[in-house]
Amino acid sequence: MILDIVLGVLGLTALGLGSSARVIKQFEQGIVFRFGRVREHLRGPGLTMLVPGVDRLKKVNLQIVTLPIPAQDGITRDNVTLRVDAVVYFKVVDPVRAVVNVEDYRAAILQVAQTSLRSIIGKSELDDLLSNRENLNQGLELMIDTPALGWGVDIDRVEIKDVALPEGMKRSMSRQAEAERERRARIITADGELQASVKLSQAAATMSDTPAALQLRLLQTIVEVAAEKNSTLVLPFPVELLRFLEKSSDALDRQAAAEPSKPEDNSPPDRLPTA
Repeated sequence: MILDIVLGVLGLTALGLGSSARVIKQFEQGIVFRFGRVREHLRGPGLTMLVPGVDRLKKVNLQIVTLPIPAQDGITRDNVTLRVDAVVYFKVVDPVRAVVNVEDYRAAILQVAQTSLRSIIGKSELDDLLSNRENLNQGLELMIDTPALGWGVDIDRVEIKDVALPEGMKRSMSRQAEAERERRARIITADGELQASVKLSQAAATMSDTPAALQLRLLQTIVEVAAEKNSTLVLPFPVELLRFLEKSSDALDRQAAAEPSKPEDNSPPDRLPTA
């Protein structure tokens, strides 16, 4: 009989200890509600004991949470319709405020992030969303972090993941990029022509001072052409010879124009003698 009583007491004790013992993980903190009121002392990681039927334990994860923001439709400041999605990294720094001040801090952060993302889209231009995301990420982080501080949540960082453009805008941007590259190619070609013309003018001036250099250059060109083993050999015609022939032709024309024209003989032919 005494043994049964002892076993019953031990069983009740074990049952009470099992119902009052809780294990808190290393990345968690426990908030104890006693009769609905928050105890000031937070329970750290490890084994903690509660008063059965009186205390209730709420565990709060202190790890950094990755929360994706669904893609939001918006119109930029330069009237471009697009879809932007992002991701928020945050963690709880004050478990009491995260549990007491807001019903569901994850849902609250998500709603604030969606609203802030749409606001950022409307205040920005398309070029900023495509190439200046660092400043936009900082502005978006500040907008989300302002209400989150009152909820005991710290926003670690916010990143804009993707910007989805309409097909028509993609084609327009492709044409713009192609035109820009064509412009650069033309500028580079013109710059090369300018530099080549300067060098050629310097070479021409050097060859005009030394006429034999032109002949040597001609022979070198012939050697380069002959090295290809072509059956046709093209020889350049000297421009000076053309100019000489042109000057000679002009001189002959001027001489012919200066000579007086002979008078025409309109007298009748002599009569033949009669027999």
